[in-house]
Amino acid sequence: MKKSLKQHYLGAIFFLGLFLLNYPVLAIYDIPERWLGIPVMYLFVFGFWSLLITITYLVIRKSDKNKSV
Repeated sequence: MKKSLKQHYLGAIFFLGLFLLNYPVLAIYDIPERWLGIPVMYLFVFGFWSLLITITYLVIRKSDKNKSV
């Protein structure tokens, strides 16, 4: 993967994280319900966070894999 393309992907992931973990989106999940005893908002925050980490890992791994070939 080209360095500039990798930078664009990482920038897009950053802005996706800003969008998903910002107040207006989080307010959607701020409800008084619990799933498995855990507040819904906490589940979504940690779910979004782990999704962003996974996507970042895949982008970095793909770029490193192409670099070694």
